[in-house]
Amino acid sequence: MRNFRRILRITLFVIFGLLLHYALPQKDVARITGTDTIRQDFSSFNRWFFAQADSGNVDGVNRDVLFITVQRKQTYLFGLIRGGDDVMVYRNEDTGWIWPPYFKFDTRDLQGEAQDLVSTAEDPKWVTITHYGWRNRFFTIFPNAIGIKQIDGPDYRPFPWFNIGFFIFLIIGILFIRAMWMQFRERTLDPIADKAGDRLDHVNADLAERRGRIRRWLDSWKSK
Repeated sequence: MRNFRRILRITLFVIFGLLLHYALPQKDVARITGTDTIRQDFSSFNRWFFAQADSGNVDGVNRDVLFITVQRKQTYLFGLIRGGDDVMVYRNEDTGWIWPPYFKFDTRDLQGEAQDLVSTAEDPKWVTITHYGWRNRFFTIFPNAIGIKQIDGPDYRPFPWFNIGFFIFLIIGILFIRAMWMQFRERTLDPIADKAGDRLDHVNADLAERRGRIRRWLDSWKSK
């Protein structure tokens, strides 16, 4: 039972960690090399990793998806350098009111900004691209770009203010919920458990007394 609970806790921790890794914003320092609009057919699996049609449009079996292609210089995860110097493709979709809650409605505007910032290796324009999600070439999954900001050069290092604030809020929330649970347990559950335990002890004592009476009655017949 203890091993089962340990495995369950580890599984829940891994799922929660993957969810945060997918949903929290990440920033890449990159140079935009092109933009595209591609008619995308979705499988039953990779549809989960795309958002929805632009706000106000109907989401069909397939639809046009905007893409932004970049040459990444550096990519940052929670403020730490994870890699870089590779090609990355981002989808550019509205999130609307669905998960994750970025409330993005400016897909077309962002695509226009990206087109204006397209540059060459000889005359580069460096930007930070804020995004969430994963890139998986086998399942045709792309991260979703949610913001573009032009910067002075490739050595710029963004600071993850939002992620730090989120984790501080998360820790405070967990501690608050834990304190509420401990208070609820102390004031409500423990008295009920103690009362149930006392009642069980009383029942056991009563049964023991009755068994003793029966035993004494049987012994009295044996003596005869």
